Amino acid sequence: MLSSDKNVESIALLIQQLKEYAKLQNEYVKYDVVEKVVRLVTAFSMTVIVLILVVTVLFYLSFAAVYAIEPFTGLALAFFFVAIFFILLLLLVVSNRKRWIEQPLVRFLSELLID
Repeated sequence: MLSSDKNVESIALLIQQLKEYAKLQNEYVKYDVVEKVVRLVTAFSMTVIVLILVVTVLFYLSFAAVYAIEPFTGLALAFFFVAIFFILLLLLVVSNRKRWIEQPLVRFLSELLID
């Protein structure tokens, strides 16, 4: 009879510890998800900020290029040459989008989410 009571107590203690373990695992998963969401939001925010700054710099550099070319070609033709340059740059980026955009993005997200 005495050993039966010890077995019941041991099982009760084991169940209590399993419940505590499950609760701690649940909290760990919550913190892990929060960390990954924060890292994603931070990466997205930094990307947006850098993109805005790059677009602003390109805007001013394109006007500087137009006014640098303007004495040789005229204003309209200078704007045309700068526009052609940006169209060629766009075609270059679109043709290499897998190597320059998709693969690094997939690599970053897989490193972040499969941790």
